[in-house]
Amino acid sequence: MEEENDLSISQTISAKTLNPRSQKKHAAMIERLSNLHQSRLNQFISRRSDADSSAPFESTQAFLNRFADSKRSIESELDRLRFISNDLESNPQLKSDLEKLSIAIADLEKLVAENSYFLPSYEVRSTLKAIAELKESLESVNLKLVPRKKFSFRNKPAKKDPANAVKESEISAKESDFPVKGGDDAASAEKSRFETRDSPGFRNEVGAVLVKQFEGFESGDFTLSNLESCEIRLKGRLRALFVHRLKNCRVFVGPVLGSILIEEAEGCLFMLASHQIRIHHAKATDFYLRVRSRPIIEDCSSVRFAPYLLVYEGIEEELRESGLAEDTGNWANVDDFRWLRAVQSPNWCILPKEEQVSTVNVSDLEKQQ
Repeated sequence: MEEENDLSISQTISAKTLNPRSQKKHAAMIERLSNLHQSRLNQFISRRSDADSSAPFESTQAFLNRFADSKRSIESELDRLRFISNDLESNPQLKSDLEKLSIAIADLEKLVAENSYFLPSYEVRSTLKAIAELKESLESVNLKLVPRKKFSFRNKPAKKDPANAVKESEISAKESDFPVKGGDDAASAEKSRFETRDSPGFRNEVGAVLVKQFEGFESGDFTLSNLESCEIRLKGRLRALFVHRLKNCRVFVGPVLGSILIEEAEGCLFMLASHQIRIHHAKATDFYLRVRSRPIIEDCSSVRFAPYLLVYEGIEEELRESGLAEDTGNWANVDDFRWLRAVQSPNWCILPKEEQVSTVNVSDLEKQQ
C-alpha cells in the first residue's frame, strides 16, 4: 500500500514539476518500483500456495505420529501386565490398570474416528486394524488375569419354579434361530465375547417395545442382544453400543460418543448417530446414520444407507455436545472391507428417497426397562 502511494505521489510530482528529461528518468524509476512490488506479491502468493498444499500431509503425519506414540504406550502397558501375578490381593491396582487400558484404547479409536475425514483410506484401515489387535491383546490379558463368569441377571439365590423353566427353554429355542455364521473359530470367538459382555442392556426379548433414557453424561456401554421383532428406543448419550443377533427389529438411538459394533442383523432398521460404526454379518437391513468416519461393513449383503432422521426433545444439544451436530455425509461413504475392487460394492447401496421412512419422533414415549 505504501509503495502504491509512493507511486501515485511520484506520478503527480512528475506531471507537474519535472522537465521532460527528468520525467523520463522518473518514469524508469516508477517502472522499477512497480516491478519490485509485483515480484514481492508473486513471492507471497507462491509461499502461501506451498503452505496450503503441504498442510494435509503435515496433518496426516502429525496424526500418525500421535497414533504411534499412543499405540506404543498401550503395548508397553500390556506387556507389563502379562508378566505380573493375577492375585488381586497382591495386586489391588490390577483391575484399575485394565480399565485404564480399555479407556485408552477407546480414546485411540475415537481419535481415529474424529480425524478419518482427512486421512487416506489406507491409513484409516491400518489404524483400525491396529486398534482391533490392541483390543484382542487386552481381551487375552483380561481373561488371563481376571477370568470372568458368564453374565446373568441375578440378585440372590432363588428356587426355580416350573413356569420359569418353561420360559428359559423358550429363550433357548429363540436363540437357536440366530446361528453363528459358518461355525468357524473367529465367529465362535465373537459369539463368546458377546455372551460374556457384562454391560447393561436389553437381551432375549421377542415382540417387545424397549425404551431406555440415559440421564446426563453416560460413560458406560450398552448391549442389545438376541432380540426379535422388537422396537428399541435409546434416548440420551452413551459411550458405546454393542448389537448382537437382532432379527426384524427397529432400533432408534441418540448420540453415541464412541463406537457402535453390530454383529448379525437381519431384516432390521437402525437409526444411529456415532463417531464410528462397524457392521458385521448384516443382511436385508436399512441404516439411517450420522457418523463422523466412514461406516465399515464386512460380510454383509443387501444393506442400504440413508441420513439420520431421529428427533426427540433435547437431541440437537446432545448431538452438539457429542461432536455430531454436523451431518458430514459419511453415511453415504461406506467402506466394504470384503470388496477390494475399484467398482461399487454390490453388497450395499443408497436407500432411494421414496423408500425412506419419515422423521421419527420419540419424545413422548414412556420409559420401559
